[in-house]
Amino acid sequence: MAVPGRKPKPALQVVREGNPGHRPVREGVKVPPSELVEPDWAELFPDVHVPEKPIAPAGADDDELKAYRREVEGWRRIRLASEAADFSRAVAAREWARVVPLLQMAAGLSAVDRSTAVDYCLCVARLEWCERRLSVEGLISMGQRGPCRNPLTTIATQYRTQLKAYIGELGLSPSSRGRIAPPEGGDPDDDSVFD
Repeated sequence: MAVPGRKPKPALQVVREGNPGHRPVREGVKVPPSELVEPDWAELFPDVHVPEKPIAPAGADDDELKAYRREVEGWRRIRLASEAADFSRAVAAREWARVVPLLQMAAGLSAVDRSTAVDYCLCVARLEWCERRLSVEGLISMGQRGPCRNPLTTIATQYRTQLKAYIGELGLSPSSRGRIAPPEGGDPDDDSVFD
């Protein structure tokens, strides 16, 4: 029933996949194939020097104990940053070795795509670090007002969202691989990139 003064709702529209109008599809920009150089992961995840752990003052008053606790908290953050850098270097290098050679052959990854591949590896490394810390610390942490969600859950969610974008961009999921055309040329006898 039509209500006076209101516009009727449009009928449901059917969305069709593919190219139902048979319009010509433009090819993307072609870039020459090139060898991607793996970055120096130590530049992106630098070594962090961890100083000696502060020593508790003997016979300290409340102010000295508060200062000591702040020093220990700062030392813990530095130690954690050092562990994160070491862990992330190894994960990023492993991910580069696992994914980039395959993408160069299968998708024609080129020098212009290097920063995307580097960002993908950084994202994987940082996400794995977050998940590792969440396993150690737990999903709930103590805040100033009591139990709360561990802040790493938010960071992990943001990295996971970014990782999803890289997976789609680089063709690293079954659905996104179908949208990426393999590079032209190469060995005509080579039927598969997996031979």
